[in-house]
Amino acid sequence: MMLTGDLFGESPDSKPQQLCLAEGALILCGFVREIDNLLLSEIETIVLKAPFRHMITPGGYRMSVAMSNCGSVGWVSDRRGYRYAACDPDSGRPWPTMPALFLDIAKRAAAGAGFENFVPDACLINLYEPGTRLSLHQDKNEHDAGAPIVSVSLGLPAIFLFGGAKRNIRPQRYPLEHGDVVVWGGPARFNFHGILPIAEGSQPLLGSRRINLTFRKAL
Repeated sequence: MMLTGDLFGESPDSKPQQLCLAEGALILCGFVREIDNLLLSEIETIVLKAPFRHMITPGGYRMSVAMSNCGSVGWVSDRRGYRYAACDPDSGRPWPTMPALFLDIAKRAAAGAGFENFVPDACLINLYEPGTRLSLHQDKNEHDAGAPIVSVSLGLPAIFLFGGAKRNIRPQRYPLEHGDVVVWGGPARFNFHGILPIAEGSQPLLGSRRINLTFRKAL
């Protein structure tokens, strides 16, 4: 099924507002807000096959963010390290196929930030609850460093931390709302980033949860 601009409620005069974070990094405000129900329906189908779980870091710590994946490969973490794997380690089965809707969003968002021909093969699905955070880190497990990262926010608002190529560069803070999409690549591809602890609250569709979809070209 081909997806058209009508699905996104876009017209030539109603493009999402863009906020530049750095060269190669943008927030596309409200980019997927009009299709949030469609996205959540796809997410529900995925997590029925590959439920959310709290992975273990190589150091033996339980991650506060619960995760699932879809696509050709999924990101996993355990005592052996961080890596991409073709199968869900909990079930031994391949990760669920990435929905056409997800691919379309990722391609559109990347193109809107100046990265044409982005075709992700992995989508990390992260589940946050109040108090959950994501420490500053770089995304370095992907083989194709020329491809951007595309990150979709749904549910509770979050404060996105976006720093520089070195950890000691003080990160800036950017509020992310339901439906916002962040894209970073090019000179910003390896900038440190993270999420401050999620504040208590309630969102009409997801209640006291935040879901983040992160699209990558892993292989």
